[in-house]
Amino acid sequence: MEQLVFMRRLIEIAIPLSAWLLITMPLWLSFWHPALVAYIIITFDIYWFYKSFSLAYYAIRSYLTMQAHIKVDWVTEAKKLKQFSKIRHVIIIPEYKEPIHILRRTLDSLVSQDFPKRRLCVVLATEKKDSEREETARILTNEYGKKFGRFIVTTHPLRTGEVAGKSSNMAFAGKLITDLLQKEQVNLSYTTVTSCDADAMLHPKYFSYLSYVFLTDPDRQYHFYQGAILFYSNIWRIPLPNKMFNTIGSIWNFSLLSQSQRFINFSTYSLSLKTVVDAGFWDTDVIPEDYHLYFKVYFTKGKKVATKGLFLPVLVDAAESRGFFRTFVNQYEQSKRWAWGVSDVPFVIMSAFTHREIPFGDRLRRIVLLLEQHIFWPSNWFLLTLGSTLPPLVNPAFARTVLGHNLARISSGILTLSTIFLVIVFVIDWRIKPPRPKEFAMWKLPFLYLQWFTLPVISFFLSALPGLDAHTRLMLGKKLEYRVTEKV
Repeated sequence: MEQLVFMRRLIEIAIPLSAWLLITMPLWLSFWHPALVAYIIITFDIYWFYKSFSLAYYAIRSYLTMQAHIKVDWVTEAKKLKQFSKIRHVIIIPEYKEPIHILRRTLDSLVSQDFPKRRLCVVLATEKKDSEREETARILTNEYGKKFGRFIVTTHPLRTGEVAGKSSNMAFAGKLITDLLQKEQVNLSYTTVTSCDADAMLHPKYFSYLSYVFLTDPDRQYHFYQGAILFYSNIWRIPLPNKMFNTIGSIWNFSLLSQSQRFINFSTYSLSLKTVVDAGFWDTDVIPEDYHLYFKVYFTKGKKVATKGLFLPVLVDAAESRGFFRTFVNQYEQSKRWAWGVSDVPFVIMSAFTHREIPFGDRLRRIVLLLEQHIFWPSNWFLLTLGSTLPPLVNPAFARTVLGHNLARISSGILTLSTIFLVIVFVIDWRIKPPRPKEFAMWKLPFLYLQWFTLPVISFFLSALPGLDAHTRLMLGKKLEYRVTEKV
């Protein structure tokens, strides 16, 4: 046991330390091997060009697929399937002090589903420590209690050893509803469970589309299903820097729908309830509930586990508050919580060593993808913006060489080519986000595009810095408390 704790702590230090070593590499390594630093920087620039190309390419694929799939009458197609009468959908909405108008909006999106509502079971998962929970539950039960097959309110008491947050709440609600369905002899293999964020608005065809995909998928017990998580519900209302940050995040999420090899479920997703039971439900002592469940299922069921894209939009709120500064801080805190997913990497690495029944190559591939995401999250900004300028400054002798003299020019050229793909991001963003509201003045539109010149500044404060904050906290053993993103 002590050895396991030691190994976990060692990994918790090693991963953030790797990010710090990458960030500081142009400083300390340039004294001895400036040419090596230059080649690493150029290689990373080429890698970034590839990532930019991939983002544009897969975003186009996802856009074209969604345009086709959004027109399909999925409920009619699903009804043609022999097992359609068996399928049920459980939707768990974990909430803690959420504004009631946000919850109403989410529930309204479920009322608008074209799938038979009598086969939808909606679970409002509240927290016992929320003093407003009883009033919220009473109001919403009166308004929505008869609009679904079931409308259930659960109250999660935070127990000793549990971490406050979505995962422990989902575990409590999931076990309760599973017990209820099993008593009624409902077939869990034909029942899906959706982890639905309190601000998520599902497309009206979501559950008919999910039903069709689920019933026609021979490996449905191995798969997660997720739509395009788009931070567009309030995109016209938030300040320009936040608009840009959430636009990039939305298009990145959009592109993931076409990349099943890299796609890990997050935020709002669905899977078989039987699969959740087999994996032992959500864990109660973690914060990153989505990634953690994915890998719990993976280590339970093996290499077939994957996330499949549902090519429909799921609109959620971007981080917002009252006023420019508070909105900016709210976004920073949300980004830090996302980056805290690095705390789950030790669990994945240690589990990968023990589950030898899964092919080594598949375990290694998933670990590499996870490390790539988390190590580069806080470090890529420093490598891209400062990496090419530091070696000639730190080592004047290197600056007089051909490579040293041209390093900044080569790096800048590669990164300039990468910005070409931003045009595709502009176009797709314009096509899929909600129409401009009347209160958003026409004269502000040019600034939506001029703001992209501030991308290096915004990405530092809203991506690199919160990522580095989360990594450093993990390295120093300072745990991050779950913080519910404020809603307006």
